[in-house]
Amino acid sequence: MQKVTVDEIQRDPLKYLNEVEAGESFIIVQADKLIAELKPITTTNKQQRPFGLCAGEFTVPDDFHAPLPDEILNAFEGG
Repeated sequence: MQKVTVDEIQRDPLKYLNEVEAGESFIIVQADKLIAELKPITTTNKQQRPFGLCAGEFTVPDDFHAPLPDEILNAFEGG
């Protein structure tokens, strides 16, 4: 990874952007202080799973929102 000053980047920003596009990374320095890193964005070409992939494989029971039985509630609440 190369170090480059803010002044160098300001003189020819397109040069550095082209190098970044080609895979190069830079540490930006100002007054001997590291201030930023300029590097390519890495993208993953993962496709998102399609909506409804498992449609029909599970049916929500009618009593899904019903209160839990007392013995289960007590187990969670320590009662």
